[in-house]
Amino acid sequence: MKIFAVTERLILRELLPTDAEGMFEMDGDPEVHLYLGNKPVKSIEQSIAEIEFIRKQYIENGIGRWAVIEKATGNFVGWSGLKLIKESTNNHINYYDLGYRFSKRFWGKGFATETAMAARDYGFNELNLHEIIGIADVGNLGSIHVLEKVGLKRINIFDYHGIKHHWMKAEKSV
Repeated sequence: MKIFAVTERLILRELLPTDAEGMFEMDGDPEVHLYLGNKPVKSIEQSIAEIEFIRKQYIENGIGRWAVIEKATGNFVGWSGLKLIKESTNNHINYYDLGYRFSKRFWGKGFATETAMAARDYGFNELNLHEIIGIADVGNLGSIHVLEKVGLKRINIFDYHGIKHHWMKAEKSV
């Protein structure tokens, strides 16, 4: 099991098949999916398939979202990290997207900011990226705030699957 980053309270490691229950708790919650197309998963099999899909990204792209584990309890909190986006979005292709998603019971604890900082630093320092992108529904003020806290700036608003989203970017300081 590969650990990508460790923060004060969290371990960011590769997603494993054993994370399926935690993924299902998170992705089965309609509130978690409010700004994600309102399509919560209906079965644990969908969560198992999502983990397999992400694990394939580790092999193909050298990166993918990471499991977030609370050090104090060992609880699966959610996922966070970078993903290489190979399809065209807002006229961009082959960019690294910073994202995070957590089970509702872990909201409001600062975990999004803590993991987003770790992922940003990993991208700039370990992957030697020149820029990191973030995409957030214009109504998702919490996510926009997190992305801004870790240094991403609003570049423009674009239509993403029929919904207005912010295109945000951080560039590596030289």
